[in-house]
Amino acid sequence: MWNLRRWVQGVATLVSNAYLLFPFTRNIYQGRLKSMCVPGLNCYSCPAASGACPLGSIQSILATVRPSFSSGHYHISFYVLGMLGLIGSLVGRMPCAWVCPFGLIQELIHKIPSRKYEIPQALIYVKYVILVFFVFLLPVLVVDQFGYGMTWFCKYICPAGTLEAGIPMIFLQPSLQELIGILYYNKVIILLVFLILMVFIRRPFCRIACPLGAIYSLFNKVSIFRMVHDPDACVLCKQCYQDCPMGVRFYEGANQVDCIRCLKCYQESCQYGAISIEMAGILLRPVPKKGEKKEEIQA
Repeated sequence: MWNLRRWVQGVATLVSNAYLLFPFTRNIYQGRLKSMCVPGLNCYSCPAASGACPLGSIQSILATVRPSFSSGHYHISFYVLGMLGLIGSLVGRMPCAWVCPFGLIQELIHKIPSRKYEIPQALIYVKYVILVFFVFLLPVLVVDQFGYGMTWFCKYICPAGTLEAGIPMIFLQPSLQELIGILYYNKVIILLVFLILMVFIRRPFCRIACPLGAIYSLFNKVSIFRMVHDPDACVLCKQCYQDCPMGVRFYEGANQVDCIRCLKCYQESCQYGAISIEMAGILLRPVPKKGEKKEEIQA
């Protein structure tokens, strides 16, 4: 299952960045596919990107709400929120594990040998603050003289955008180097901080700051696809926690906000059949790989 997920992640990254003519055009793809959002975090302005980023699309829509209403046009596109809601309702935060290019980058960098650390549990709620303020509120509330807002998260925070678009584009279009200023250096510093954290901490951006993951996580407990924990079979060996790319303590409860349904705990970590998956009410139990009883382990 782990190798399968790596293949899916790789294919999803290639599909999300399928525009291979950018070395010749030296510009981003702006064809029809850009009107569609990819399910993972992948910058719209990445020169290879073949689709749009859902976070950028949400902010762009909200940034034009005031002038739209002022002109008498009360139509607001809910396509992006509808897509995220549909995906979340079906599988919860699973896209973070299977199709997000930036999630793959974090996991690969974390393989660099080093001492590994855990983050304080309180930090996992920072991403909801970023979601509310930088994605939803600021694009609507802070506007220019014409009533237009801007994509705050993309412009001031997103390290994926810096890595995939900000840095490559200044090489593809050298004239952009004249525009480099404090804002650009600030975003590069944010990127470097997260790149360093990726070496020592499991998926730090996903756990601390990703608004897209925050949106998907809201559906974890109600999605059709869910994880199930059997406390009677669990021996509290904590192997699921040690193997989890998100540092989730599954034995403390299934479908936590940071569970990305990578299925490593279900397929590989748990040797006692304590972790199952449920799809539309149908329970799929794994075959226990060890015969020890819970009492024997705890003894």
